[in-house]
Amino acid sequence: MATIVLKRTGQKMPLVGFGLWKVTKASCADTVYEAIRAGCRLFDGAGDYGNEKEAGEGVRRAIQDGLVKREDLFITSKLWNTFHAHDHVKSITKKQLGLWGIEYFDLFLVHFPIALQYVDPAHRYPPEWYDDDGRVRLQNTPMQETWGAMEELVDEGHAKNIGLSNCNGSIILDVLRYARIEPQVLQVELHPYLTQDALVNLAKTLGIALTAYSSFGPQGYIELDMDKNAPSLMSHGTVIAIAQKHKKAPAQVLLRWATQRGVAVVPKSNKVQRIKENLLCDSFDLEESEINSISALNINLRLNDPAEIDPRLAIFA
Repeated sequence: MATIVLKRTGQKMPLVGFGLWKVTKASCADTVYEAIRAGCRLFDGAGDYGNEKEAGEGVRRAIQDGLVKREDLFITSKLWNTFHAHDHVKSITKKQLGLWGIEYFDLFLVHFPIALQYVDPAHRYPPEWYDDDGRVRLQNTPMQETWGAMEELVDEGHAKNIGLSNCNGSIILDVLRYARIEPQVLQVELHPYLTQDALVNLAKTLGIALTAYSSFGPQGYIELDMDKNAPSLMSHGTVIAIAQKHKKAPAQVLLRWATQRGVAVVPKSNKVQRIKENLLCDSFDLEESEINSISALNINLRLNDPAEIDPRLAIFA
């Protein structure tokens, strides 16, 4: 299985994993178990996804059945916005590990560079974006405080690697000013409609590994009515022609467009056959001209933008 070697620890992060966003609680344990049986070793979760306990059940069952050992898996989770204060970072991480039923995360990311008012997990978990009155309440916790607590997670063995998600260049450079442990991974929305070339180049220059989410562009947002009426990449003529030439599925072409450039991907599928196809996306190579033609589809279409929730959350402005 192709991997990316993380700079600080030398740990190998699989190039292709499975994203747990929008996997329902009812199906999550079985989906994770079947994905492991299909060969998947990286699982990308988050406190905000609300399915940590179920994902952990799938992992536990796979370990009990001898499909894998814990050290064979690379499990990623994320710190939600309401837990950015120093003490809350630690307490919620321990809770999330407990839900998963594991002792450490291979990678723990700051989900967004946004601090929201603390919500006691006993009151509501996951807390999501809004308070009980349907309002967005910001909290004045600087990233430096949050990152310091993230570093302590590494010191105490709760996370092997730490990183950032949904951060632009200015935030990354700011964190590097004071980081004792540098971010190892940056996870961002990345697909042919949003190529983010400058950010990709910055991360590679700094030795920060990249993970792309929403690799299929609008496809994952249709059910949420957040696709912005963008044409499907799966049926785009450019993608279809390249897929037919290589005798591959359009999804495999879209994933290979990223992985061939060293960007990890975490696609989701409820079908075992699709999971297997996704895992095999690095079994062929695109020609440079094909990569360029796919990149030329860029229209800077960002589908996941907190500014649409509240203008004070315009982190990509």
